[in-house]
Amino acid sequence: MNYPFLQSEMKAEIALRFEKVRAEMATAGIDALLVASSTNQFYLSACVFRGYILVTPDRDPVWFMVPPSYAPEDTLNAATIHKPEMIPGWMLEKGYPVPVKVGLEFDDLLYSEITRLKALFPESEIVDGSKPLRAARMIKTDYEIEKMREDGMHQARSYSKVAACFQSGMTDLELQIEVERVLRLEGCLGYLRAAGSRMELNLGSVISGENADAPSPYDFAMGGAGVDPSLPVGADGTTIKPGTTVMLDMNGGFNGYQSDMTRTWYLESVSELARKAHECSRSILRELERIAIPGTPISNLYNRAVEMAEAEGLSELFMGHRSKAKFIGHGIGIELNEQPVVMARNHQPLQKNMTIALEPKFVIPHVGAVGVENTYRVTDHGLENLTVFPEELQEL
Repeated sequence: MNYPFLQSEMKAEIALRFEKVRAEMATAGIDALLVASSTNQFYLSACVFRGYILVTPDRDPVWFMVPPSYAPEDTLNAATIHKPEMIPGWMLEKGYPVPVKVGLEFDDLLYSEITRLKALFPESEIVDGSKPLRAARMIKTDYEIEKMREDGMHQARSYSKVAACFQSGMTDLELQIEVERVLRLEGCLGYLRAAGSRMELNLGSVISGENADAPSPYDFAMGGAGVDPSLPVGADGTTIKPGTTVMLDMNGGFNGYQSDMTRTWYLESVSELARKAHECSRSILRELERIAIPGTPISNLYNRAVEMAEAEGLSELFMGHRSKAKFIGHGIGIELNEQPVVMARNHQPLQKNMTIALEPKFVIPHVGAVGVENTYRVTDHGLENLTVFPEELQEL
């Protein structure tokens, strides 16, 4: 196995990420952080392995490898262990002081894993280490933004083939399967990482007609009933009929990062109400692109979107009809639904190089969902769209 964190072209990037994590650790008063989750391993190593990463304020990070994961023998900062209980002895041998406050990934590990790792440090206070990691990941490096820009280009190329995938009489599920094939051939990894243990999804959602009004137990902007009670979200086998819309919100993960993009199609014709709501979504995005500069409270974006929907008389349909989402966007990067969440109660200021997906959407009863979602980078002058693709309602 190749370890990108050992490769010269990645060393500066990985060092920058550790610098960001250490800054967040200092703010939280954490003097040792033990990283075990795949997501955070990938962030700090550009790969996933079996083992742990030890981060301290003033020493180089250490990669503890559990077989069958091995690092090259001449790697100064990697050690082979067979169980995590060997870590404290290694630290003692190397002269590490007993940490006062140890961070573990409360958001990402099982309770049994956390309990086991807590026992390694009986003299230390054990605190939530997920927060500094999420805070560091929220502000992207230039390298990460370029990876997400690549994702957006791959996703746009895939979406350009959607109309060609459609055949008369198809169900939403049949269309989704064809789009999934296009995505995989484009290079999609076929796996969607989402923050939160209670969010499950396949490669995305294709939602048509009445299914757009079916609520899901997951906190998604659009639900859908799904095809089986074991995964109650997304396409449900509805036949795509004239006069209904088809909303595609498919996975954009091609390189360990991902973009999030929604576009809407219709069959033969669509109501004027649906057209009006779709154009309102586009107008909301143009306004948010303008006002979303560093320092702007995130709640301002949500409140402005609500105001614009109200001004068009579309409040009843905004962000759902039978069931309404209480947000209009979310952070994105290695995971879907990273920080920050774009909602009314989040008064956190926007920061440069946050990456957020904004998705002002509407559900039109008996017609389906309409609206647009783009992935953006926060710049000094507003939002830069990383998912460039035509936004108009398109005919299948």
